[in-house]
Amino acid sequence: MNENLPNEEMRARLDAFREDFERLRSEVGKVIVGHLEILDDTLIALIAGGHVLLEGVPGLGKTLTVRTLADALHLKFQRIQFTPDLMPADLIGTNIVLETEAGRKQFEFQPGPIFGNILLADEINRATPKTQSALLEAMQEHSVTVAGKTHKLTEPFFVMATQNPLEMEGTYPLPEAQLDRFFCKLLVKYPLISELETILDRTTEAASPKAQPVLSGERILEMSQLARLIPVAAEIRRYGLTLVLATHPDNELAAPITRQYVRYGASPRAAQAMILGAKIRAILDHRYHVAKEDLRAMAPAVLRHRLILNFEGQAEGVSSDTVINEILQSVVQPKMVA
Repeated sequence: MNENLPNEEMRARLDAFREDFERLRSEVGKVIVGHLEILDDTLIALIAGGHVLLEGVPGLGKTLTVRTLADALHLKFQRIQFTPDLMPADLIGTNIVLETEAGRKQFEFQPGPIFGNILLADEINRATPKTQSALLEAMQEHSVTVAGKTHKLTEPFFVMATQNPLEMEGTYPLPEAQLDRFFCKLLVKYPLISELETILDRTTEAASPKAQPVLSGERILEMSQLARLIPVAAEIRRYGLTLVLATHPDNELAAPITRQYVRYGASPRAAQAMILGAKIRAILDHRYHVAKEDLRAMAPAVLRHRLILNFEGQAEGVSSDTVINEILQSVVQPKMVA
């Protein structure tokens, strides 16, 4: 595909991509009030094949967002309420003993609720690390292994997890390896008074709006493959890599605030997520190539959960978003090496 002048077939496919994205966003918007940025980033992660972590205090519509997204898609929806006594087998399933017609006993795998297309992991940080880690293989490999046998999950497979702020009681911080599996982490903020009024209108009337299915799983996979065809210039890719390396305190490209407050920086998965998300943003902005602005728009969502602050950063109450904003302001793209 020519970077500046895509052929007519590609133009038509990209136009259909934008139309389908807008249809899905509009359908979810019939139920969800506000949170437009969160909704866009969630849909971008879904199309990119990633998973989303939503963080916010109870009652802000995190669970409703996932349910509404499932309603707007022709996909199988599963919900798991994470609690301290939830076991890995309750999540992925287990082998049970059945008796055959001949009177013999045999093991048969009983799939758990993880076998769906859209999985709502509600309050994921209320489960113990042992149960949280049961999601690792599923999120990365899209499969689970029980008693030495691997079971593939149905595509597309999208995990949307919600969690309360870590300082609240009865929560277990997600391990770093688990956090890194999430495409992005989105912070759900308290709605404005105008949005609260709309919420009350929609939830206290006789009839409540409900999203209708508008896209299939096959279409989501097609959109994912199409987004990967969007080209990225070498200098733009290098800029994205520079942003990621600037989060590592021991790297020569580290920003001053990184050296002061960060213990460990983002993994290569952050660069992958940033590039994929930027490609989708380029399509939505009627462009056929990725720009720096696309990478900068994706940076907070894909980096904030991948930074580990040092003791000084934690003691002074520095947030990951503060570090990321400073990086975006201070990073200068290195010159290309021939």
